[in-house]
Amino acid sequence: MAERERFDTTVLIVGAGPAGLATALRLTQLIHQHNSEIDHGSRQGRKLSTEEICILEKGREIGSHLLSGAVMDPRALRELLPEFDSVEGPESAPIACPVARDEVYYLTERGQWKLPILPPFFHNSGNKIVSLNRLGRWLGEKVEQSGATVFAGFAGRELVYEEGRVTGVLTDDKGVDRAGNHKSNFEPGYHVRARITVLAEGSRGSLAKQLLANTPPSRIPPGRSNPQTYAVGVKELWEIPSGRIEPGTVIHSAGWPLRSDQFGGGWLYAMPEGMISVGLVSGLDYRDPRFDPHTAFQRYKTHPLIRRILEGGKLVKYGAKSIPEGGWYSLPPLSLSGTLLVGDTAGFLNSQRLKGIHLAIKSGMLAAETIYQAMAADDFSDERMSEYALRVENSWIREELWPVRNFHQAMQNGLLRGGVHVALQLLTGGRGLYARYPSRPGNEHMAKLLQEAENIQPPLVPDGKLTFSKTTDVFHSATRHEENQPSHLLIADTNICNTRCTVEYGNPCQNFCPAAVYEMVEGKQRREIHLNPSNCVHCKTCDIMDPYQIITWVPPEGGGGPSYENL
Repeated sequence: MAERERFDTTVLIVGAGPAGLATALRLTQLIHQHNSEIDHGSRQGRKLSTEEICILEKGREIGSHLLSGAVMDPRALRELLPEFDSVEGPESAPIACPVARDEVYYLTERGQWKLPILPPFFHNSGNKIVSLNRLGRWLGEKVEQSGATVFAGFAGRELVYEEGRVTGVLTDDKGVDRAGNHKSNFEPGYHVRARITVLAEGSRGSLAKQLLANTPPSRIPPGRSNPQTYAVGVKELWEIPSGRIEPGTVIHSAGWPLRSDQFGGGWLYAMPEGMISVGLVSGLDYRDPRFDPHTAFQRYKTHPLIRRILEGGKLVKYGAKSIPEGGWYSLPPLSLSGTLLVGDTAGFLNSQRLKGIHLAIKSGMLAAETIYQAMAADDFSDERMSEYALRVENSWIREELWPVRNFHQAMQNGLLRGGVHVALQLLTGGRGLYARYPSRPGNEHMAKLLQEAENIQPPLVPDGKLTFSKTTDVFHSATRHEENQPSHLLIADTNICNTRCTVEYGNPCQNFCPAAVYEMVEGKQRREIHLNPSNCVHCKTCDIMDPYQIITWVPPEGGGGPSYENL
């Protein structure tokens, strides 16, 4: 193994999404204030340096892997940057437009019923329609201007432990071929050593997965023992003729094309200049192994309500990502052995509102306040870092997530069954029939193929105008990986895929992956699993929904993956 160069820092943040960037930006604000007070004589002690903050981002640039709907609650961003929406010119925040009106529909295959009264959690007055990757780039510029260091194109591949405590990460090696041999451009990864490591990797973070797999059950906070559950959001950005729909219009829907026992729904957000964000969220706790979230989304666009808005328009961009929806009872330990978990990595998302950007930013700010106190006291002990969890408990994060603590668990069997429970939860402050609704990992909900023999839908043949194949959509995600590198999708036993899974589940990886990474091809004696890792858009659905849990997603060579624009 090639020797790695070591890089020492005080604070290491893995991931430059809203949570990681908010952590860095809030921490630099506190450091600048701290040093100013020392200069003015109102504070004693040593000065701190923003150069002690380092961010690793696996995308080729900040924002290239960021994807969301997105209607953003601006509460947290306003706390972080109070003037974010009042500055004009190039310094202004990249807000597409404020929400102008909300519409919610229940869909059947050819009809719809518009809700006459909006549920309270679908009120978006005061919220903003945004492109998350543009917002991330804007925040990233502010972070770099504040003095923190950002290394884009570097993936955190492995946690480093010393005496049972995380002391940093190893970044990925570059220039390794499929067989594991060094190419002429080989560069060994770095050993980044830090006093505190903030995991801001997004949903189903690979380092967080390593960390939590080694965490004894005794470290799980009392009452928070539910496993994390997920959904997958599949999204396209369209350009349509101007004047067809008012900018700022927000449409949400439930029902078709999802089955009655499935959780999820569609959205369409209208932005200026004829740009449309349209997508479908599908809970990753469905039964039918033949269910395909991408195909369901393509069907969604054929509904008359959506078709008449999109028809004659042009597909611009595509993306997909997983979404952590387990809620309060699925939050892991937030401070653990030299690490803090923020944003989607920790599971900070309100699945009832389908909003998490503001929670990610706020969690990063609370992590930063904890780290600042540790830096000022020169004390990074577990006891000191546990103050982060207390800050979360005493913040509006808990105030928002507590009333929806049982929402996704109640809805995991679909809208019809779950609706009664949700109504009771609204009346009882989130309790419903039970104090804590139990849940199981999403893959455990998948039924065997013979148990789902009915309800077979005819295949959807993409027309290339309104509906598209997975490979066409992947092209519109601008996904790019170095082809000659080890696969970042690790299958522990491909024999299970080729034999047992074929019989029991019909190889559902071909269906649940929204990027055509997995396919079964004819081998010498049987059909065999074949991977197309260069298609991967990093949604991690395979890591979540594989019924045998033998697929592990790890970061590819840094800089690889999608390149999202305006998504």
